Amino acid sequence: MTEHMLTTVDNPWDPFTQFESWEAWDRHAGYHTLALQARIVNTSSDLSLPDQSLAIEQGIDEIISENVSGMHRKVTDPRTQKK
Repeated sequence: MTEHMLTTVDNPWDPFTQFESWEAWDRHAGYHTLALQARIVNTSSDLSLPDQSLAIEQGIDEIISENVSGMHRKVTDPRTQKK
């Protein structure tokens, strides 16, 4: 299954392989991308893992479709891309 994450256009770190550095940079820059995503994504521990993944994917897509600041982008984990 292809995995995606939300990041910003100017964050130099890879959120898949350098998460701690990515998150620290994101917070220091004032984006708080994870908090934004948490506000948008409708998920629950009552959902199955596939349903939780779908909810996260839909939340990322919603943020990208609105993208008022133009700073956010959706990135794909190359390790999970179908060949």
